[in-house]
Amino acid sequence: MEKTNKFSITISRQLGCGGAYIGQQLAKKLDIFYADREIIDRVARQYAVLEEDVAQNDEKIFSFWQSFLQFNTIATDLYVPPKLLAPTDKELFQAEAEIIEHIADERSAVIIGRCGSYILRDYPNNVKVFLHGDMESRRKRVQSLYQVSEESAEIMIEHNDKDRARYCRTVTAREWDWNDLRNYDLTFDTGKLGVDKCVDFIIDYLKLVGLLG
Repeated sequence: MEKTNKFSITISRQLGCGGAYIGQQLAKKLDIFYADREIIDRVARQYAVLEEDVAQNDEKIFSFWQSFLQFNTIATDLYVPPKLLAPTDKELFQAEAEIIEHIADERSAVIIGRCGSYILRDYPNNVKVFLHGDMESRRKRVQSLYQVSEESAEIMIEHNDKDRARYCRTVTAREWDWNDLRNYDLTFDTGKLGVDKCVDFIIDYLKLVGLLG
């Protein structure tokens, strides 16, 4: 697809709403950069800590990449300088914010989580997306993705919703209400609409606002 302007799509999402899938499909169809683990990698290098340490701090969630990192070891020849002092959540957020801004300045991209919608809130070509859904559809997705029981899936969802909201309030000094749909350009109930249709709607929106030819 022809891109008429450089733009970013920041996706905030409730657990079990297919955020990673939607982001990856958008990046693939639009042929633009997908920023997820790239952020973790670069923050890890900046603070000279292992990827797992950063991932565990990042949004305090059991995310797609946290799951990946738990079951994949880091190469033994990777040099990690001694960790003198573990960075705080706010220090990690500041580093991630700088990286997100740099990505948005350099190229068109899909950025998942990391309060990206808040960080790029004043960028004119940033499309802020929020994904939500009913408990049943989210529970089924979490059960399938993480191979857990129905009860465990509901507990994960409830804890993650609270943790993400608390994280955003903390790092933004209460400037950003993660659950306030007025903060976003587009919101989708993925349980009703389906993840693939969400991808199509976002692409149609980009055309309507002149970001795609």
